[in-house]
Amino acid sequence: MANKVQLFKTLRTVNNQGLKFYATAADTKSARNKTFSVYRWNPDTPQKKPYLQDYTVDLNQCGPMILDALIKIKNEIDPTLTFRRSCREGICGSCAMNIGGVNTLACISNIDKDTSKATKIYPLPHMYVVKDLVPDMNNFYKQYKSIQPWLQRKDNKNIGDEQYLQSIKDRDQLDGLYECILCACCSTSCPSYWWNSDKFLGPAAIMQSYRWIIDSRDTNTQERLEKLKDPFSVFRCHTIMNCTNCCPKGLNPAKAIAETKKLLGGIAKKKEPDMNSV
Repeated sequence: MANKVQLFKTLRTVNNQGLKFYATAADTKSARNKTFSVYRWNPDTPQKKPYLQDYTVDLNQCGPMILDALIKIKNEIDPTLTFRRSCREGICGSCAMNIGGVNTLACISNIDKDTSKATKIYPLPHMYVVKDLVPDMNNFYKQYKSIQPWLQRKDNKNIGDEQYLQSIKDRDQLDGLYECILCACCSTSCPSYWWNSDKFLGPAAIMQSYRWIIDSRDTNTQERLEKLKDPFSVFRCHTIMNCTNCCPKGLNPAKAIAETKKLLGGIAKKKEPDMNSV
Protein backbone atom coordinates (compact mmCIF):
# COMPACT_ATOMS: atom_id res chain seq x y z
CA MET A 1 0.00 0.00 0.00
CA ALA A 2 2.86 2.39 0.89
CA ASN A 3 4.46 1.67 -2.49
CA LYS A 4 1.21 2.55 -4.30
CA VAL A 5 0.91 5.84 -2.39
CA GLN A 6 4.53 6.71 -3.22
CA LEU A 7 3.95 5.83 -6.89
CA PHE A 8 0.87 8.07 -7.01
CA LYS A 9 2.80 10.99 -5.47
CA THR A 10 5.63 10.50 -7.97
CA LEU A 11 3.22 10.47 -10.94
CA ARG A 12 1.44 13.56 -9.67
CA THR A 13 4.78 15.39 -9.34
CA VAL A 14 5.79 14.39 -12.87
CA ASN A 15 2.44 15.50 -14.28
CA ASN A 16 2.59 18.85 -12.48
CA GLN A 17 6.11 19.46 -13.75
CA GLY A 18 4.99 18.59 -17.28
CA LEU A 19 2.08 21.04 -17.11
CA LYS A 20 4.42 23.76 -15.84
CA PHE A 21 6.81 23.04 -18.69
CA TYR A 22 4.11 23.39 -21.37
CA ALA A 23 2.70 26.52 -19.73
CA THR A 24 6.19 28.06 -19.64
CA ALA A 25 6.79 27.09 -23.27
CA ALA A 26 3.53 28.79 -24.30
CA ASP A 27 4.45 31.93 -22.36
CA THR A 28 7.84 32.20 -24.04
CA LYS A 29 6.34 32.16 -27.55
CA SER A 30 5.89 35.53 -29.20
CA ALA A 31 2.29 36.69 -28.95
CA ARG A 32 0.06 36.03 -31.97
CA ASN A 33 -2.58 38.67 -31.49
CA LYS A 34 -5.73 38.18 -33.52
CA THR A 35 -8.53 40.76 -33.82
CA PHE A 36 -12.15 39.64 -33.60
CA SER A 37 -14.78 42.17 -34.67
CA VAL A 38 -17.98 41.17 -32.90
CA TYR A 39 -21.50 42.46 -33.51
CA ARG A 40 -22.89 44.22 -30.45
CA TRP A 41 -26.41 45.41 -29.66
CA ASN A 42 -28.06 45.82 -26.28
CA PRO A 43 -31.88 45.96 -26.03
CA ASP A 44 -31.51 47.91 -22.78
CA THR A 45 -30.09 50.82 -24.79
CA PRO A 46 -32.25 50.74 -27.96
CA GLN A 47 -31.25 54.29 -28.88
CA LYS A 48 -27.72 53.05 -29.56
CA LYS A 49 -27.37 51.50 -33.00
CA PRO A 50 -25.67 48.11 -33.50
CA TYR A 51 -21.91 48.30 -33.94
CA LEU A 52 -18.80 46.13 -34.27
CA GLN A 53 -16.49 45.93 -31.27
CA ASP A 54 -12.90 44.80 -31.71
CA TYR A 55 -11.27 42.38 -29.27
CA THR A 56 -7.64 41.24 -29.37
CA VAL A 57 -6.84 37.65 -28.39
CA ASP A 58 -3.44 35.96 -28.20
CA LEU A 59 -3.90 32.74 -30.18
CA ASN A 60 -1.09 31.12 -28.14
CA GLN A 61 -3.34 31.35 -25.09
CA CYS A 62 -6.57 30.34 -26.83
CA GLY A 63 -8.16 27.16 -28.18
CA PRO A 64 -8.40 26.54 -31.93
CA MET A 65 -12.11 27.28 -32.44
CA ILE A 66 -14.07 30.53 -32.75
CA LEU A 67 -16.12 29.51 -29.71
CA ASP A 68 -12.90 29.24 -27.69
CA ALA A 69 -12.09 32.84 -28.61
CA LEU A 70 -15.58 34.05 -27.70
CA ILE A 71 -15.44 32.28 -24.33
CA LYS A 72 -12.01 33.76 -23.66
CA ILE A 73 -13.29 37.24 -24.54
CA LYS A 74 -16.27 36.83 -22.23
CA ASN A 75 -14.25 35.36 -19.35
CA GLU A 76 -11.21 37.65 -19.49
CA ILE A 77 -12.03 40.81 -21.45
CA ASP A 78 -15.74 41.69 -21.62
CA PRO A 79 -18.27 39.79 -19.49
CA THR A 80 -21.15 41.69 -21.14
CA LEU A 81 -20.67 39.86 -24.46
CA THR A 82 -23.69 37.61 -25.02
CA PHE A 83 -23.94 34.46 -27.14
CA ARG A 84 -25.50 31.00 -27.02
CA ARG A 85 -23.48 27.81 -26.60
CA SER A 86 -23.81 24.41 -24.98
CA CYS A 87 -22.29 21.15 -26.21
CA ARG A 88 -19.14 22.45 -27.98
CA GLU A 89 -19.33 19.33 -30.19
CA GLY A 90 -21.42 20.48 -33.18
CA ILE A 91 -24.48 18.63 -31.91
CA CYS A 92 -26.80 21.10 -30.16
CA GLY A 93 -26.72 23.93 -32.73
CA SER A 94 -26.77 26.62 -30.02
CA CYS A 95 -23.69 28.53 -31.20
CA ALA A 96 -24.88 29.08 -34.79
CA MET A 97 -23.74 32.49 -36.06
CA ASN A 98 -22.32 34.21 -39.14
CA ILE A 99 -18.52 33.98 -39.12
CA GLY A 100 -16.57 35.64 -41.90
CA GLY A 101 -19.73 35.86 -44.00
CA VAL A 102 -20.69 32.19 -43.62
CA ASN A 103 -23.40 30.73 -41.40
CA THR A 104 -21.83 28.00 -39.30
CA LEU A 105 -21.29 26.75 -35.74
CA ALA A 106 -18.69 28.58 -33.67
CA CYS A 107 -17.65 25.38 -31.91
CA ILE A 108 -16.51 23.65 -35.11
CA SER A 109 -15.24 26.74 -36.96
CA ASN A 110 -11.45 27.00 -36.90
CA ILE A 111 -9.88 30.37 -36.18
CA ASP A 112 -8.16 31.86 -39.21
CA LYS A 113 -4.48 31.86 -38.26
CA ASP A 114 -3.78 34.95 -40.40
CA THR A 115 -3.34 37.61 -37.70
CA SER A 116 -3.23 40.44 -40.25
CA LYS A 117 -6.96 40.11 -40.91
CA ALA A 118 -9.78 40.57 -38.41
CA THR A 119 -12.47 37.91 -38.15
CA LYS A 120 -15.95 39.40 -38.26
CA ILE A 121 -18.67 37.68 -36.24
CA TYR A 122 -22.37 38.47 -36.60
CA PRO A 123 -25.59 36.82 -35.42
CA LEU A 124 -27.53 34.74 -37.96
CA PRO A 125 -28.69 37.13 -40.72
CA HIS A 126 -32.21 38.43 -41.31
CA MET A 127 -33.53 37.47 -37.88
CA TYR A 128 -34.49 39.69 -35.01
CA VAL A 129 -31.69 39.94 -32.44
CA VAL A 130 -32.29 39.33 -28.74
CA LYS A 131 -28.85 40.64 -27.77
CA ASP A 132 -25.40 40.67 -29.40
CA LEU A 133 -24.97 37.27 -31.12
CA VAL A 134 -28.27 35.77 -29.93
CA PRO A 135 -30.97 35.56 -32.65
CA ASP A 136 -34.69 35.39 -31.95
CA MET A 137 -35.59 31.79 -32.88
CA ASN A 138 -39.32 32.00 -32.07
CA ASN A 139 -40.52 32.10 -35.68
CA PHE A 140 -38.12 29.31 -36.67
CA TYR A 141 -39.36 27.00 -33.89
CA LYS A 142 -42.98 27.91 -34.64
CA GLN A 143 -42.50 26.80 -38.24
CA TYR A 144 -40.85 23.58 -37.09
CA LYS A 145 -43.82 22.89 -34.82
CA SER A 146 -46.25 23.53 -37.70
CA ILE A 147 -44.98 20.53 -39.69
CA GLN A 148 -45.92 18.25 -36.76
CA PRO A 149 -42.55 16.47 -36.37
CA TRP A 150 -43.76 13.25 -34.81
CA LEU A 151 -45.00 9.86 -36.00
CA GLN A 152 -48.67 9.89 -37.00
CA ARG A 153 -50.80 6.77 -37.45
CA LYS A 154 -54.38 5.95 -38.41
CA ASP A 155 -54.64 2.60 -36.63
CA ASN A 156 -55.56 4.16 -33.26
CA LYS A 157 -53.35 1.82 -31.29
CA ASN A 158 -52.35 2.77 -27.77
CA ILE A 159 -48.98 4.47 -27.77
CA GLY A 160 -46.30 2.42 -26.03
CA ASP A 161 -48.01 -0.96 -26.25
CA GLU A 162 -46.17 -2.21 -29.34
CA GLN A 163 -43.22 -1.36 -31.54
CA TYR A 164 -43.71 -0.12 -35.08
CA LEU A 165 -41.44 -2.21 -37.28
CA GLN A 166 -39.22 -0.85 -40.06
CA SER A 167 -36.91 -2.64 -42.47
CA ILE A 168 -33.25 -1.68 -42.70
CA LYS A 169 -33.82 -0.47 -46.27
CA ASP A 170 -36.69 1.79 -45.21
CA ARG A 171 -34.66 3.08 -42.29
CA ASP A 172 -31.81 3.98 -44.64
CA GLN A 173 -34.12 6.48 -46.38
CA LEU A 174 -33.95 8.68 -43.28
CA ASP A 175 -30.16 9.05 -43.42
CA GLY A 176 -29.19 12.61 -44.25
CA LEU A 177 -32.46 13.92 -42.80
CA TYR A 178 -32.74 12.99 -39.12
CA GLU A 179 -29.26 14.37 -38.34
CA CYS A 180 -30.50 17.97 -38.61
CA ILE A 181 -29.76 19.83 -35.35
CA LEU A 182 -32.10 22.79 -36.05
CA CYS A 183 -29.30 25.34 -35.87
CA ALA A 184 -31.08 27.48 -38.53
CA CYS A 185 -27.88 28.05 -40.52
CA CYS A 186 -29.57 26.85 -43.71
CA SER A 187 -32.81 28.80 -43.36
CA THR A 188 -31.08 32.07 -42.51
CA SER A 189 -28.76 31.71 -45.53
CA CYS A 190 -31.73 31.46 -47.91
CA PRO A 191 -32.77 34.68 -49.74
CA SER A 192 -36.29 33.29 -50.22
CA TYR A 193 -36.54 32.88 -46.45
CA TRP A 194 -35.26 36.43 -45.92
CA TRP A 195 -38.06 37.79 -48.11
CA ASN A 196 -40.92 35.51 -46.98
CA SER A 197 -40.01 34.12 -43.56
CA ASP A 198 -43.60 34.62 -42.40
CA LYS A 199 -44.94 32.19 -45.07
CA PHE A 200 -42.07 30.17 -46.55
CA LEU A 201 -41.17 27.36 -44.14
CA GLY A 202 -37.49 27.45 -45.02
CA PRO A 203 -35.02 24.61 -45.72
CA ALA A 204 -34.78 23.22 -42.18
CA ALA A 205 -38.53 22.87 -41.59
CA ILE A 206 -39.18 21.44 -45.08
CA MET A 207 -36.39 18.89 -44.72
CA GLN A 208 -37.85 17.75 -41.41
CA SER A 209 -41.31 17.60 -42.96
CA TYR A 210 -39.92 15.38 -45.73
CA ARG A 211 -38.25 13.19 -43.09
CA TRP A 212 -41.70 12.31 -41.69
CA ILE A 213 -43.46 12.18 -45.05
CA ILE A 214 -41.21 9.35 -46.30
CA ASP A 215 -41.03 7.47 -42.99
CA SER A 216 -42.43 3.99 -43.72
CA ARG A 217 -44.12 3.89 -40.31
CA ASP A 218 -46.06 7.14 -40.84
CA THR A 219 -49.51 6.76 -42.43
CA ASN A 220 -50.53 10.45 -42.64
CA THR A 221 -48.54 11.16 -45.79
CA GLN A 222 -51.40 12.67 -47.78
CA GLU A 223 -52.51 14.91 -44.92
CA ARG A 224 -48.95 16.18 -44.48
CA LEU A 225 -48.66 16.96 -48.19
CA GLU A 226 -52.03 18.75 -48.28
CA LYS A 227 -50.79 21.23 -45.68
CA LEU A 228 -47.89 22.15 -47.96
CA LYS A 229 -49.98 22.73 -51.10
CA ASP A 230 -49.85 26.51 -51.28
CA PRO A 231 -47.68 29.01 -53.19
CA PHE A 232 -45.43 29.76 -50.22
CA SER A 233 -44.78 26.82 -47.87
CA VAL A 234 -42.46 24.93 -50.26
CA PHE A 235 -42.64 26.48 -53.72
CA ARG A 236 -40.84 29.69 -52.72
CA CYS A 237 -37.63 27.67 -52.89
CA HIS A 238 -35.74 28.73 -56.03
CA THR A 239 -32.92 26.18 -55.66
CA ILE A 240 -30.29 28.78 -54.81
CA MET A 241 -28.43 26.05 -52.86
CA ASN A 242 -27.13 28.31 -50.08
CA CYS A 243 -28.74 25.93 -47.58
CA THR A 244 -26.73 22.93 -48.77
CA ASN A 245 -23.51 24.91 -49.10
CA CYS A 246 -23.52 26.16 -45.51
CA CYS A 247 -25.00 23.22 -43.56
CA PRO A 248 -22.48 22.49 -40.76
CA LYS A 249 -23.62 18.85 -40.65
CA GLY A 250 -23.06 18.30 -44.38
CA LEU A 251 -26.75 17.65 -45.11
CA ASN A 252 -28.62 18.49 -48.32
CA PRO A 253 -31.84 20.41 -47.56
CA ALA A 254 -32.16 21.44 -51.24
CA LYS A 255 -32.52 17.79 -52.26
CA ALA A 256 -35.20 17.19 -49.61
CA ILE A 257 -37.11 20.24 -50.88
CA ALA A 258 -36.86 18.99 -54.47
CA GLU A 259 -38.17 15.57 -53.46
CA THR A 260 -41.04 17.21 -51.58
CA LYS A 261 -41.94 19.23 -54.70
CA LYS A 262 -42.01 16.01 -56.73
CA LEU A 263 -44.44 14.44 -54.25
CA LEU A 264 -46.63 17.55 -54.25
CA GLY A 265 -46.66 17.68 -58.06
CA GLY A 266 -47.51 14.01 -58.43
CA ILE A 267 -44.24 13.31 -60.24
CA ALA A 268 -43.24 10.85 -57.51
CA LYS A 269 -45.08 8.77 -54.94
CA LYS A 270 -44.10 7.46 -51.55
CA LYS A 271 -42.99 3.87 -51.98
CA GLU A 272 -44.74 1.08 -50.18
CA PRO A 273 -43.03 -0.17 -46.97
CA ASP A 274 -40.89 -3.28 -47.27
CA MET A 275 -42.62 -4.75 -44.23
CA ASN A 276 -45.81 -4.31 -42.26
CA SER A 277 -44.97 -1.84 -39.51
CA VAL A 278 -47.31 -3.58 -37.04
